[in-house]
Amino acid sequence: MAEILVIGGGAAGMMAAVFAAKAGANVTLLEKNEKLGKKVYITGKGRCNLTNDCDLDEFLSQVSRNPRFLYSALSFFSSRDMISLMEENGCPVTVQRGKRVFPASEKASDVTKALADLLRKLNVRIRLNADVRSLRTENGRISGAVLADETFLPADAVILACGGLSYPSTGSTGDGFRFAEALGHTVVPASPVLVGLETEETWPKELQGLSLRNVTLNLTSGKKTLYSELGEMLFTHFGISGPLALEASCHLPDPAKGARLSIDLKPGLTREQLDARLRRDFSEAGKKQLKSALPGLLPASLAEIFPKLCGISPALPCNQITAAQRETLLTTLKALPLTVKAPRPIAEAIVTRGGVSVKEIEPGTMRSKLIPNLYFAGEMIDVDAHTGGFNLQIAWSTGALAGASAGQAISLGSEGSGACGRTSEGSQWLKFRQR
Repeated sequence: MAEILVIGGGAAGMMAAVFAAKAGANVTLLEKNEKLGKKVYITGKGRCNLTNDCDLDEFLSQVSRNPRFLYSALSFFSSRDMISLMEENGCPVTVQRGKRVFPASEKASDVTKALADLLRKLNVRIRLNADVRSLRTENGRISGAVLADETFLPADAVILACGGLSYPSTGSTGDGFRFAEALGHTVVPASPVLVGLETEETWPKELQGLSLRNVTLNLTSGKKTLYSELGEMLFTHFGISGPLALEASCHLPDPAKGARLSIDLKPGLTREQLDARLRRDFSEAGKKQLKSALPGLLPASLAEIFPKLCGISPALPCNQITAAQRETLLTTLKALPLTVKAPRPIAEAIVTRGGVSVKEIEPGTMRSKLIPNLYFAGEMIDVDAHTGGFNLQIAWSTGALAGASAGQAISLGSEGSGACGRTSEGSQWLKFRQR
């Protein structure tokens, strides 16, 4: 029987092994860590936001890098297919705010356990502490993998699902990128996304730990708006983090240094409404100092330093504030400026941007266009998306398509496309469910 090696036991690798086994292949899953799904365990702060319950168009709108490439994979195995797979394998789910899907137990370990149990039912051989050092080729095809102890494992096909460079403690140390480059693939340089942003200004350090809700964060480069969204953010010792900052990092220009951020602290009020509010507050405050009047409008720690950010004395009596000073306060409330210095290091990023170029991968199969029995899945492909379960679903979907395609291709003894894309909703997935 045909032998498939899946290298990497994370989200993409586990799903690739499931679908390759369902396609009738002998499958060995190689994981260099002591357990499967080590990165899955830490997603969603241990709760595992495993997918997002939205339709295909909505999903693709949240993909910030190469969304069109993912159309076939997400059509083959959708977020709703993932929900079905979980519930059919003993892991009920719950849909929460923003259509984010979590295991009902809110324990990431239950997701990994469900998949590990399914792998065992499908007779997938799981080899832990299996550190792959290189891939061998023969006549333009992969012949197998060499482990750190020099053991050679032959294969009819190999699926690379080694992850990127984010969270290296989970085993994502760029192995897959090195394998791909050694085989002649173009690897787009890795960079961090879904990561905090360092700012040129140092005042955010004074507000470290302050979370702002219902504010709008804008990212611009020159006259071009790259990102604008309402939500939550956090001030840190290096600049800003939190959901808005993480998403903004997906839209940074290259180079990022010098890109401009602005925070609308009162997006629910027009400039006219906010101006009327300031006039009323200052009139009522009378001789009170400006710093004493602002806590009704802003969190206390921000209110304390806000006058200085506007170039106005905090001790200025409210009844002495000029029209020009009020205009400065108004403008800063609607667009508090910051300057991007750099994204935080890739080791802190939730996701790696970059990886194997999508131009060298068949989108309908996840097969290499250079090596006929090599497939790619997950974070090592140059695709990424916003937070909310989208990146994990990309791993599930590309893994499922790679596994099914590899399994079908070698079971048929074919080096053709082995296309698994579906023409009607659910048809291809339903076929695999019945196996």
